[in-house]
Amino acid sequence: MLLLGGAAIFVLVSCVFCASALADGLVNEDVKRTLDLSSHLAKITAEIQLANHGAARVNSLTLALEAELAPHLAFIGASVKGEEEEDEGLELKETTLHGQSGKFFEAQLPSSLAPGAKLRVKVETVFSHVLKPFPSHITQAEQQLVVFQGNHYLYSPYPTRSQTTRVRLASKTVESYTKLGNPTKSEESIEYGPFKDVPPFSQDDMKIHYENNTPFLTISSITRTIEVSHWGNIAVEETIDLRHTGAYLKGPFSRYDYQRQSDSGISSVKSFKTILPASAQDVYYRDEIGNISTSHLQVLDDSVEVEIRPRFPLFGGWKTHYIIGYNLPSYEYLYNLGDQYALKMRLVDHIYDDQVIDQLTVKLILPEGARNIHVDTPYPISRSQDELHYTYLDTFGRPVLVATKNNLVEQHIQDVVVHYNFNKILMLQEPLLVVGAFYILFFTVIIYVRLDFSITKDPAAEVRMKVASITEQVLTLVNKRLGLYRHMDEVVNRYKQSRDTGALNSGRKTLEAEHRTLTNDITALQTRLKAEGSDLAEKVGEIQKLDSQLKDLVCRSCQEAERLVAGKVKKDAYIESDKTLSGKRQELVSRIDNLLDAL
Repeated sequence: MLLLGGAAIFVLVSCVFCASALADGLVNEDVKRTLDLSSHLAKITAEIQLANHGAARVNSLTLALEAELAPHLAFIGASVKGEEEEDEGLELKETTLHGQSGKFFEAQLPSSLAPGAKLRVKVETVFSHVLKPFPSHITQAEQQLVVFQGNHYLYSPYPTRSQTTRVRLASKTVESYTKLGNPTKSEESIEYGPFKDVPPFSQDDMKIHYENNTPFLTISSITRTIEVSHWGNIAVEETIDLRHTGAYLKGPFSRYDYQRQSDSGISSVKSFKTILPASAQDVYYRDEIGNISTSHLQVLDDSVEVEIRPRFPLFGGWKTHYIIGYNLPSYEYLYNLGDQYALKMRLVDHIYDDQVIDQLTVKLILPEGARNIHVDTPYPISRSQDELHYTYLDTFGRPVLVATKNNLVEQHIQDVVVHYNFNKILMLQEPLLVVGAFYILFFTVIIYVRLDFSITKDPAAEVRMKVASITEQVLTLVNKRLGLYRHMDEVVNRYKQSRDTGALNSGRKTLEAEHRTLTNDITALQTRLKAEGSDLAEKVGEIQKLDSQLKDLVCRSCQEAERLVAGKVKKDAYIESDKTLSGKRQELVSRIDNLLDAL
């Protein structure tokens, strides 16, 4: 009696649940499922003809996932077909159904569905790590076989009137597959159904064991660092840990067989293509050893393709670690209105086809002084506590947004928008710091060279400094006075050609006036040297005597030129006399130069 009573209670609870599930009156009239198992991901698409058989309008529908597949869900999306056959995305919100296992999402319809109305809904799901290598270890010469376990039916809280399922495989080789409903196999696909009148939450185990040699690449972790500069550049760097999650390599690796036989290590990965933005520049690709030169870069119209070729091919269980980075112009991604800025960039980029990322960490470094930071993401992410990043000329640090997310696929390549405020006057901070640093340096040097750090004063040193200063002035004045003589020689040469007596007299007066001034200045300096007790005063006096003789010779040369022009002396006699005077002058100038060198 107790057993029967328990069974009766179970049936009653089940009936109550089914009644509540069907209370909205929705029915899947026709379902066309497509399972794409041609890569290492399981991509399941369901096109559903949904009808409202109830008496009230329906505003939302519930999507369900089996408990076995739910932990592997990487992406789910739903859309409806509008009147113009355009897909309109639905917003999904995770919910729960009491008494049922699995994962459930509530989708709000763009408009309520009237009783008797129909709606076409498309549901896309992507699952990672559901294809299990079997056997789990293979040799280099063996093909890779995998097993997929799923559900023959659409797991739904609504009854299904008719359903077909098409499975797309990676090859023609199929070891085994379930035979529910006498499926049809042709080439690389298996057709199941149609299945009629399938109850809600129906499950029937689907198992397919087939050959799949596509790259089973998984990014264990990726740290994506984005550094934003208001000076026109955005630096992006990705640190990636990559592993091959296919069947483990059994036995030794033979590079000879690998290069000689095309089917040797067919499930291994030699290279893959990473797609960067079209404006990417200064691309680098390296690991712990250094730059990896086997990579290739190809610039296209709408993107930049980088062929990532690790230093060794990746077999099952093997892994590699590398860093890729590039620069972007900020004007393509950074927008502003006054002090309000918005950065629109992808949270993650295309690393390889059918990519799977187990763990993503994004570090977004904003300019120093950014505040009121707000992030809009197309899907939920986990925000860690903001950090500070210090680089050149930073004072209080740049704010760093840290975001993490697990289990990402290509559908997650979407834009994220970061809003923040930034006072443009802060852009002058770094240039002013540079100017201030140089100013302090130069000012310190000036002060240092002018300070006397000696404990006691050195009178002798002060005298030497004064004598050196006076001597430098003497050298300047003497050289300037010698220049007067050279100028007078030019005046005499022009006079001999032009016979202009006025120009000669004018040059002679200028020589006398300037010579007198310079001589007086040198005499004053000589007096100062005597006052300092320097023996250089005697040498300056000797220079003055020699200069007096030199001036007399210059005057005699001028007089001889007047006699020549007046015809009082013959040319041959003038030449001989001028030669004698020039020799004496040269001797005096040499003696003066020697004295100057001795000062």
